[in-house]
Amino acid sequence: MTKRPQLDRRHFLAAVGGALVLPGIGRAQGAFPNKPITIVVPYPAGGPTDAIARIVGQAIEESVKQKVIVENKAGASGAIGTRAVAQAEPDGYTIVFGNNQTHGNNMFLLKEPGYDAIKDFAPLAGVGAFPHALVVKNDLPAKTLPELIALAKKEPGKLNYGSTGPGSGSHLSMELLMKRTGISMQHIPYKGAAPLVTDIIGNRIDVSLSTLPSVLKQIEAGQMRCLGIASAERVAQLKSAPTFREQGITGADAESWAAFFAPVKVPAPILATLSKEVIAALKSAPVAEKINALGFALNIREPAAFAPYLKQEIDTWAEIIKAVGIQPE
Repeated sequence: MTKRPQLDRRHFLAAVGGALVLPGIGRAQGAFPNKPITIVVPYPAGGPTDAIARIVGQAIEESVKQKVIVENKAGASGAIGTRAVAQAEPDGYTIVFGNNQTHGNNMFLLKEPGYDAIKDFAPLAGVGAFPHALVVKNDLPAKTLPELIALAKKEPGKLNYGSTGPGSGSHLSMELLMKRTGISMQHIPYKGAAPLVTDIIGNRIDVSLSTLPSVLKQIEAGQMRCLGIASAERVAQLKSAPTFREQGITGADAESWAAFFAPVKVPAPILATLSKEVIAALKSAPVAEKINALGFALNIREPAAFAPYLKQEIDTWAEIIKAVGIQPE
C-alpha cells in the first residue's frame, strides 16, 4: 500500500493561513476608502480655500459613505501643511487642497519648502481659479484704480498692502501691479485671508489684491471697496467692478488657481478613485452653486490636462518672481 506523503504542521498552517488571509487582503485592497479621508488645507480656517475644501469634502463624504475630515495646517506660506501631506503615508487617506502658492511659487520663494511640487505629488483635479479683486479700506480717498496709483505716487511707500504671505497670489499679483504702474507700497504679510480681511475692515491695512472669495461678502456688505478686477473680463459675482484693462492698466492680470493633490506614491487605482470622486463632487450642481457663490471661477481639469497646465504656471510665475527680484526666505 502506497504511503501518503505527510504534510508537516508548518506547511499545513501556511496553507490554511494563506487560504484564510488572502481573501481578506483582496477585500481590503478593493474597499477603498474604508476609513476616514483627511483633506489638509494649508491655511487657517475661515478663508476661501478652507470653505471650498469643506464643500467638496462633504460631497465626497456623502458619496463614499466615509467621514471626510478637513484639517487646517497653516504657516510658512502654506508649506507646513503641504509638506505634511508629501510625507504622509501614501495610502490615499491624506490629500491636500493646494494652489499656485503651495504647488508653485514656494519652489522659488522658500529656501527649504521641504517638498517638490512636481515630484512629490500627483494631481487629482484642477478646480479653477480665484479672480483677484483690488480692495481698499473704506476711508482711503482713492475711488478708482488710477486715483490709487496717483495717491501712491504722491507719497511712495506710505501706503501699505496686505497679502496672505510671501509668494502668495495676493503678494505676487500686487508686485506685478506695482511693477506695471511704477508705484511702491509697503508689504504686510499674513498667514491667511481671514486675519487680512479683518484688518482691512478695521482700517489697519490700506490695500489688498485679494482673491475674490475672501472679500466678496465684505464688499457686498460695504465693509470695504473694490477698485478693480485683475482678470480679462468682469466677474459674474461682482459685475459692477471694472477690470484693470478697462481702467487703462494692461499686463497686470492675475488669477490664483487651486487643485487637489495626493502623495505621488499613492497606488494608481486609489489615485483614480480619488480623482473620480473629487471631479464628480465638483461637477454636481449643488457643489458648483455653493462654490460659485464664493466668487470662485470653476474650471475643472482631469489630472492629464492639469499636469501640463501646472508646469506652464510654474514657469510663468518663476519668470515674474525673477523679474520682481524677490529673494527666497
